[in-house]
Amino acid sequence: MNQPQPERIVIATRESRLALWQAEHVRDRLRALYPRCSVELLGMTTRGDQILDRPLAKVGGKGLFVKELEAALLDRRADIAVHSMKDVPMVMEPEFALVAVSARENPLDALVSNRYASLEEIPPGGVVGTSSLRRESQLRARFPSLAVTSLRGNLDTRLRKLDEGQYDAIILAAAGLTRLGLAARIRGVLPAELSLPAAGQGALGIEALASRPEVAAWMAPLADAG
Repeated sequence: MNQPQPERIVIATRESRLALWQAEHVRDRLRALYPRCSVELLGMTTRGDQILDRPLAKVGGKGLFVKELEAALLDRRADIAVHSMKDVPMVMEPEFALVAVSARENPLDALVSNRYASLEEIPPGGVVGTSSLRRESQLRARFPSLAVTSLRGNLDTRLRKLDEGQYDAIILAAAGLTRLGLAARIRGVLPAELSLPAAGQGALGIEALASRPEVAAWMAPLADAG
């Protein structure tokens, strides 16, 4: 028996420029798959977007970026939520399922700096910003002379702080910069031996209620076959 095609799909997404790009990418693919289906975005602000004065690891970690989107799934305001896979907690609540994972963009971390072409060029005491405890610990181990400090905010906010001179360099996911047409800002891509990327970095994850197998079937064509 063929699965009926959807008539309407609502996508829950954060409202940063990168998150909207990702949700719009999924929306456009769904519209191509299901031409008669209305596909809409539901923009939301998460606690992770609101709490910007403390390191992410100290205020709840990755789950802060998904809880509000999951609430929209539970009360049926949205059918799916689109996430950066690196922001999805390793263990999901049983009510939810990861129904598709996209093909991966470049999974590595990138150095962005207006003054230095590599981490090795930054003098002792140079300030390097990152929001990730993973990146911070690796940088501190490899470059103990650098001042590795917390950098919160969405991608545009982080670039603005760099351009204002608050940091000598910042570390970002190469995938996000590439997706927003900002690859020219990358001074160098960090090899995994220097900065091991997060699990799933560079891929998009589509989440839905585990109790809605029809949604999983609609999303199946978006999953990377690799």
